[in-house]
Amino acid sequence: MHLLKNILFLMCVSFIAFSCDEPPKNTDTLGRGTIDISVDETYQPVIDEQLKVFDSSYPDAKINIHYKSEAECFKDYFDNKARMIVVARPLSKAEKEQCDQQKIYVTSLAIARDAIAVIVNNNSADSFLDKNILKGILTGEYKTKYTVVFDDQASSTVRYIMDSVLRGAKMGSNVFAAKGNRQVVDYVAKTPNAIGFVGLSYVADSTDPDNSGAFTKRITVVAMKNDSMDRFLQPYLGYLGVKTYPFYRNIYYINRESYPGLGTGFANFLAEQRGQLVFRYAHMFPLRAEMIIREAEIKN
Repeated sequence: MHLLKNILFLMCVSFIAFSCDEPPKNTDTLGRGTIDISVDETYQPVIDEQLKVFDSSYPDAKINIHYKSEAECFKDYFDNKARMIVVARPLSKAEKEQCDQQKIYVTSLAIARDAIAVIVNNNSADSFLDKNILKGILTGEYKTKYTVVFDDQASSTVRYIMDSVLRGAKMGSNVFAAKGNRQVVDYVAKTPNAIGFVGLSYVADSTDPDNSGAFTKRITVVAMKNDSMDRFLQPYLGYLGVKTYPFYRNIYYINRESYPGLGTGFANFLAEQRGQLVFRYAHMFPLRAEMIIREAEIKN
């Protein structure tokens, strides 16, 4: 009898110890729970709209969105501070290897195509530019001295322009960083010799009743030259779709869930019909919905 009691006691202790070592159960599902995600600040207007539509269908879901620079979004991802990130590039080879080392289960998808809009003051004489002139402006070597303003020194926009325009050249002393895309638009709107770089949704005219792709009248959106076509193009939806506007890039979600949780639910929403329509109304080209682009000729 004494032996039996000892055995039962040991079994109870083992069960308690095993229970303490069990990993916590997942508390969120595809449409319920609370999570944190980090999003490139460039996409705040469109992701705010996405969240409104998502919340209307999933009232028991709480997604805390933290808008940050691209570099900070990736840091949050690898520090496990963000269940998912929405950014302007996929994982690099080195980052994929880091995911393998940290045993992070990755799902990623390109969901829309965005543009970097080059903006100038309404009184500027330079509303048509090519990459060579733009490079001269960025390095401070162009005949007209501009104040160049970006959203953040660690932003995806800075990275893109350095890779596609500067290509190893150094920015001039005339280049500054603001505290976000809205601040860039505000600065250019009131500064005659200023040129800025912002995400497309920050210059789209939200009052346009036909959603025709009109731009805000506060600033002038520069027409950039497509060298192969020998044409100057503004970042309209159709030019994004056929990739003729020079400064386009894809938007990606990168999710680290290993189970069907709320991050997966929001990712699915962004890639499905309603989420794709929200991108469309924000003047971005949806990559997961069928779009028809037709040539049109305007006659006076």
